[in-house]
Amino acid sequence: MKTKNLLYLFFILLTVNSFSQNRFKEKREKIKALKVAYITDELKLNSDEAAKFWPIYNAFDDKQRELKQEKMRSYMDRFNGGEVEKMSEKEALNFLNQMENTEEELFQLRKKFIINLKGILAPIKIIKLKKAEDDFNRKLLQQYRDKNNPK
Repeated sequence: MKTKNLLYLFFILLTVNSFSQNRFKEKREKIKALKVAYITDELKLNSDEAAKFWPIYNAFDDKQRELKQEKMRSYMDRFNGGEVEKMSEKEALNFLNQMENTEEELFQLRKKFIINLKGILAPIKIIKLKKAEDDFNRKLLQQYRDKNNPK
């Protein structure tokens, strides 16, 4: 009987976890679609520009997200886990170097991205892209705050 109950509980937990992951993935996809629409509109991309731009942008965005999730999250875990207070000076220096290397990787990734865009978009549209990304993120954050802090 216990085994049956444990299997039932395991199944419920697996289902809830799967449902949560699907909801998160759906929300992320919805946000991505809104971002695509927003950037396309803000940059006033024509169909030829859009066809060339989005594959490059998506590859850049995926790589950037991967870097941030992989490395930055481990840094935040150390910050939040209280490890910083326990570090020796040597460990702190190594950690600082790792952080600098990650920032450099992100910088080089964006630099390469901009170089790739120069063959597709006018310089003014590349500048507008940065503004559109920042504006979109700001609006998204504001909506999140408004939703979680009703007055």
